[in-house]
Amino acid sequence: MYIGVDLGGTNIAAAIVDESGVIKKTVSIPTETKGGHASVIQGIISACAELLKDTDETPKSIGIGVPGAVRDDIGMVVFTPNLPLKHVYMAKEISERFGCPVRLGNDANCAALGEVVAGSAKGMKNVTMITLGTGLGGGFIIDGKLHTGLSGSAGELGHMVIFSGGRDCGCGRKGCWESYASATGLKITATQFLEDRKDSLIWELCSGNLEKLNGRIIFDAYRKADPVAVLIVNQYISHLAVGIVNIINLLEPELLCVGGGISDAWDCIEEPLKAAVDSERFARFSDGTAEMKIAKAELGNDAGIIGAAMLGIQ
Repeated sequence: MYIGVDLGGTNIAAAIVDESGVIKKTVSIPTETKGGHASVIQGIISACAELLKDTDETPKSIGIGVPGAVRDDIGMVVFTPNLPLKHVYMAKEISERFGCPVRLGNDANCAALGEVVAGSAKGMKNVTMITLGTGLGGGFIIDGKLHTGLSGSAGELGHMVIFSGGRDCGCGRKGCWESYASATGLKITATQFLEDRKDSLIWELCSGNLEKLNGRIIFDAYRKADPVAVLIVNQYISHLAVGIVNIINLLEPELLCVGGGISDAWDCIEEPLKAAVDSERFARFSDGTAEMKIAKAELGNDAGIIGAAMLGIQ
């Protein structure tokens, strides 16, 4: 028995997972941050205790997917932008409470591992995953194992610059991919288009208030062939394709897996995205006998939990 924990800014989701990546039991509790890092750690402990309350069995390990940088080798959360965790030695306290090893991983890395174990990339050894949510995360599976880098920060694909001197990014740089290809970036792009286009259906769908604007509204308008929405989505896909081509040219994995909230609009972005990538990637000059694929992630929110649990097996 393994436990996987997906630590989010709103909720802590945890599950008992077997060795093949099948979820057996889940719990979810609100993430409490008023007490700083101590409250977050106590929340993880409470979620795990709830999972184990009807069993005397000790988990073989607990894996925690963290929305930020971690040092698994020393059990430390280095930094999380949206939670009060900076240089926090999280693993030791939780390990002592439950009497088992505790592993830490970046949440997008965990999602990538989950898709390899039980999702769209099952059985593959070289996979890149990107997660398109409020931010843009990523994870690398190389030769069947997570690649986390020297300090645990590898896979921060959202902070690859695609426009030198471009939009400000929360990391302090300018022109990061996340600033264009995340849900936040999509909203910024949409707002720029909408300032001079009051005739767009998008205004109606968000009741004339751009504070209510989100990806779902934009893609709903796109499906109705709203001309402004078409321009916005085409621009978004162009931004998304730039980063994906960079990844493919660098690593050329077997599969590039796309997850996160924006992947819910896969019906809108799949074909134009693949066309844009195919027209730009360097491997278009190859003989076509070994073609990599781009696909939507299959596991949804379960990917991170399954992958976190699998950290113990890794």
